[in-house]
Amino acid sequence: MGYELFAPAATIKIALHGMDREVKAEYLLVIQAKDMGGHMGGLSGTTTVTVTLTDINDNPPKFSKSLYEFVIPEDLPVGKMGGKVKADDRDIGENAKSTYNIIEGDNQGTFEIITDKQTQEGILRLKKPLDYEGKRAYILKVEATNVRSEASINAPFKDTATVKISVEDSDEPPVFSKPMYLLEVNENAPINTVIGTVTARDPDSSGSLVRYFIDRHTDLERQFNINVDDGKITLAKPLDRETDMWHNITVTATEVRNHSQISRAIVAIRVMDINDNAPEFADEYQAVLCENGKPGQVIQTVSAVDKDDPIQGHYFDYRLVPEMLNNPNFTIKNNQDNTISVLAKHDTFRRQKQETYFLPIIVTDNGNPPMSSTNTLTIRVCGCSKDGIVQSCNVEAYVLPIGLSMGALIAILACIILLLVVLFVTLRRHKNEPLIIKDDEDVRENIIRYDDEGGGEEDTEAFDIATLQNPDGINGYLPRKDIKPDLQFMPRAGQHSGPNGVDVDEFINVRLHEADNDPTAPPYDSIQIYGYEGRGSIAGSLSSLETASSDSDQNYDYLREWGPRFRRLGELYSVGESDRET
Repeated sequence: MGYELFAPAATIKIALHGMDREVKAEYLLVIQAKDMGGHMGGLSGTTTVTVTLTDINDNPPKFSKSLYEFVIPEDLPVGKMGGKVKADDRDIGENAKSTYNIIEGDNQGTFEIITDKQTQEGILRLKKPLDYEGKRAYILKVEATNVRSEASINAPFKDTATVKISVEDSDEPPVFSKPMYLLEVNENAPINTVIGTVTARDPDSSGSLVRYFIDRHTDLERQFNINVDDGKITLAKPLDRETDMWHNITVTATEVRNHSQISRAIVAIRVMDINDNAPEFADEYQAVLCENGKPGQVIQTVSAVDKDDPIQGHYFDYRLVPEMLNNPNFTIKNNQDNTISVLAKHDTFRRQKQETYFLPIIVTDNGNPPMSSTNTLTIRVCGCSKDGIVQSCNVEAYVLPIGLSMGALIAILACIILLLVVLFVTLRRHKNEPLIIKDDEDVRENIIRYDDEGGGEEDTEAFDIATLQNPDGINGYLPRKDIKPDLQFMPRAGQHSGPNGVDVDEFINVRLHEADNDPTAPPYDSIQIYGYEGRGSIAGSLSSLETASSDSDQNYDYLREWGPRFRRLGELYSVGESDRET
């Protein structure tokens, strides 16, 4: 290479042709400049110039090897990579980008090849599933090309390579003959009827046996069975189309040698209709007939429904029951649209005579065999206005006085309710009155009553009362006071006191004796009698009677002696009064 320098400016020119960036991409030049025309004595200076060659697309892509071999399992999913190829290009940037294509060996379009933009590799991918039993090897011819520049229009800018693909056998699940089966069965089919058959095979070359099962999650009521060996589906329970018209179950096929290889198919079973339901009225009709109606007027239009679904559609025949053919009151008319009209024959209907009529009607369908049912139409006779508006359907309305309005009836009813409420409150008030008569209402003899009832059983259970019994008392039989004796006690003849005064000792003793021995004296329940206060105490009595002055002329010793007896007598009278009030 040579350069020429011109003054005052220097121009660098290429002296040789055929410079190749792929051989040497950069040149460093040292340039010297001298003054005085380069003569002796002149001054000079130097500089460095870097010359970089730019790339043009003057190199074609080139595969690193002419044959690529890959082994791909037959169960490789569609879209997954099966191998990589790469064509190298000495150019850089856009000039080095290559495009890959399959030009031979894939007539069925099983594979495709795309370019990885990062690595400029050709990615071989699967477009269709592989079948080892169908085709075990593929030989493809792959081409890599890039865009040529004008400077090298005649240079070759593509390269080809051979790709050999071997399909590896895999254990595949069974394959059903159909992805979905449609079967039909009559709803009156007997149990064990064969509905249809499903088939599946093992696609592997070994050809394993297949077993069939029904997924019970899709047949919770276990209405169907399947033969595990041949896939025949049979009926296990009777079917009713009116309950379920379709049954969708899932059948699984499993390899005998490898139970993990399972495939599934949907079986849709359609239940075919038979005429097993009789038609019936579409509604519970309540027909109304006006008393002032005209003969021939339409009382009610009646239609029917049928749970069955015949292919040719429904057609219903209506007729009266045989015993009602000569019915003097009503007749029916066919409207030619699967409905009938019920007509009145006369205008002399009266509620006082008959309030309700029942009209039995037979409805028959057009099935094979035909089914029929008897339905009864209820017809009520009502009072209507001149315009045919129903006003009343009750017979009792005719026994009411003329001119009595609905408001008057409501007022009468309100009065009756009010009287019942007052009567109820009065009876309840009398019932809640206390049973015990107050003191001001007691007209019996004036007896002192002690309201303090004590502690009840707690008084007798808290202490041992045996020590309170009179040890000096008479030992012997004491009459029971908790039951009323049958014998009547004869009253004792009265004893009169002496003329000189009252003998208190004798009076009290007599009264106590009568009370203790009278079997008719109250109370009749058992009571504890505490008539004895002991033989005496060193401390003496605490009664206030003994606090009297010793200077008093009166002697109160008899009170200490007879006081307990008076208290005993008062207790007897008090308890008797309480028992009578209770």
